[in-house]
Amino acid sequence: MFAFMKKMRSLMSGDRRGVTALEYGLIAAVIGGVVITAATSFGNSLTAAYGTIGNALTTKAGGV
Repeated sequence: MFAFMKKMRSLMSGDRRGVTALEYGLIAAVIGGVVITAATSFGNSLTAAYGTIGNALTTKAGGV
């Protein structure tokens, strides 16, 4: 019985590459979500700013 427990412990404490890959995948997913959220928010602000500038230029040009 002791040999079986020792063998199981050695099998479970060995290779952890799969766990590390999963952690890196989760970190990448979270960072990707943050980047997409920031880009969407910044994109909407940038669109509004260009719209305001375009309207001001059109008004100054006499509505061409």
